Amino acid sequence: MSSENFRFEDFELDRAAYQLRRAGQAVHLERIPLELLFLLVERRGQLLTRQEILERIWGKEVFVDVDNSINTAVRKIRQALTDNPDAPRFLYTVPGKGYRFVAPIVEALPIVELASGDSAVQPPAAPLAVSSAARKSRFWMFWLALAVMLVMAVLVTSPFLRRTTRPTPAKVTLVVLPFENMSGDAGQDYFADGMTEEMITQLGSLDPQHLGVIARTSAMQYKGARKDAAQIGKELGVSYLLEGSIRRAGDRVRVTAQLIQTNDQTHIWADSFDRDVSDVLKLQSEVARAIAARTQLTLSRQAEARLAATLSVNPEAHEAYLRGLEAWNLRSREGFTRSIAEFNRAVALDSNYALAYAALARAYSLAPVSGGASAAETMPKARDAATRALAIDDTLAEGHTILAFVKAHFDFDWPGAQREYRRGLELNPSYAYGHLFYSNSYLSPFGRHDEAIAEMKKAIDLDPFSSPIQSFLGRTFLWARRYDEALAQFQKSIQIFADFPLDHERLAHLYTYTGKFEDATAEDSRARLLSGEDPQAVAAKENALKQAFTTGGPHGYWEKLLEFSQSPANPPEAYNNAWGRAILYTRLGDKERAFESLEKAYAERQLPMTELGIEPAFDLLRSDPRFENLLRRVGLVQ
Repeated sequence: MSSENFRFEDFELDRAAYQLRRAGQAVHLERIPLELLFLLVERRGQLLTRQEILERIWGKEVFVDVDNSINTAVRKIRQALTDNPDAPRFLYTVPGKGYRFVAPIVEALPIVELASGDSAVQPPAAPLAVSSAARKSRFWMFWLALAVMLVMAVLVTSPFLRRTTRPTPAKVTLVVLPFENMSGDAGQDYFADGMTEEMITQLGSLDPQHLGVIARTSAMQYKGARKDAAQIGKELGVSYLLEGSIRRAGDRVRVTAQLIQTNDQTHIWADSFDRDVSDVLKLQSEVARAIAARTQLTLSRQAEARLAATLSVNPEAHEAYLRGLEAWNLRSREGFTRSIAEFNRAVALDSNYALAYAALARAYSLAPVSGGASAAETMPKARDAATRALAIDDTLAEGHTILAFVKAHFDFDWPGAQREYRRGLELNPSYAYGHLFYSNSYLSPFGRHDEAIAEMKKAIDLDPFSSPIQSFLGRTFLWARRYDEALAQFQKSIQIFADFPLDHERLAHLYTYTGKFEDATAEDSRARLLSGEDPQAVAAKENALKQAFTTGGPHGYWEKLLEFSQSPANPPEAYNNAWGRAILYTRLGDKERAFESLEKAYAERQLPMTELGIEPAFDLLRSDPRFENLLRRVGLVQ
């Protein structure tokens, strides 16, 4: 019998320990590459064909794309062995055929551990005579064991213990890793990234009760990362990875994808697709069906009908849509403007493109936040686009979510907002921003803080590397007056996203609520620097704030911030609109100007008006009848 322990150079391959070691130290190698290495070493000197590898490693019943899965496993083996394919010491490629392990091997003898003091294996002792008492004891033990077995049989067949219902499959989670652009043209990255995002959306609504999908922002953190499945699975808490590559040439696109189970790095499915660009949405539906089958999901009639009804898409419209996604994900003012132009181009080219209408609605709805537009200008357009998207496809979760956002922030139609938010989350519980918006645009405004916090935590589970989501949890704690938790969350978010200015601005606000104005000043300065203000101007403002607080206390601090708010150079949320100035006037005790500013914010439908009932600064105004009247007009009291 051959040894299970092989040595070559300073490597040792140990099947009993299921491990590759170098100079006594374990070398990390995933299950599939490790199995292939065992197979190659055991067949050392012989050609191992790609077909043999396929059948021995994955089995005859599983289809695997040879050009991807086997090549990946071989590449990982070479990395582990530091083997150069151009001058191989271990693994030789036979072009078009397979591979041969060429290094000399020493089969190590199995180690036999002896008991302390033993020098050799002792022969077995002669059997002992069995006494009469022992025979009687064994007789009664036999009948006792038989009685126990009969009792157990009765219990197992009892109707109280039988289970006639099929167990419900547990919910599993999946991350779609960024598809690799194999076109040899970095200008095609937008196409690969857009396909990644579309697959995330497709899978998120596949079987909401049993499959959770990590959001795009967190998935894209792994673009170009050299991390194995186990590490990614641990970081994101996912059961499966979907990874693949895209090669686009003219009007044709080739997609290779594989599904990996993270707990043991098993490649449980792989396939490749060659399609016309116009059939790219159908391709995504095929991948979704394959994943449903491999993860043992049971698709609803609605999901089956949606996948079956996938239509071809106008290639130019799809191109514009992907370009719009690329611009949107820049999260800049210029990016917002360009995304709106591209999404409008997409729907002009294809008037039945529901996804493009939903994306256009999203861009219009959030343009007042990051795009520098007014709500009065963009929110009606967002409503129209969302309504059009849902008229084409009522199963689009994002369409319902954005319509809810408009109903809450612009129409103050709270029953309608609740209905649309819940419908969106029912259709796609993996839509992280659906949880975020439901939390901060519905639950928090009505003081339902525990529910709001729970929704934010769901959003973070789905998108842990999203700076806006992590930051909004801090604000949610702040609105709930849970200041210690708000502080801890902002500090945690800053550790992850050191360059995100909103975290620092919101932390500055929090410090003013707890009376730490020196810390507030420091955080305000960091927010300004990260927002691109001139460092010398920031230093001058910081000194002015410190001096104002030294001479005038909190009142001097607020006066100086009011002065700063008149300048166009301010970070986001730095009191630089009517809503923000209403807070400053309230802090200064100037109720008349505070209400004037609030009325202006109401007339302009500034998005923070939904926070009227929970903003701590306005505690000083709550006893005034004018405040009650505003709350009623916003719909926050009946």
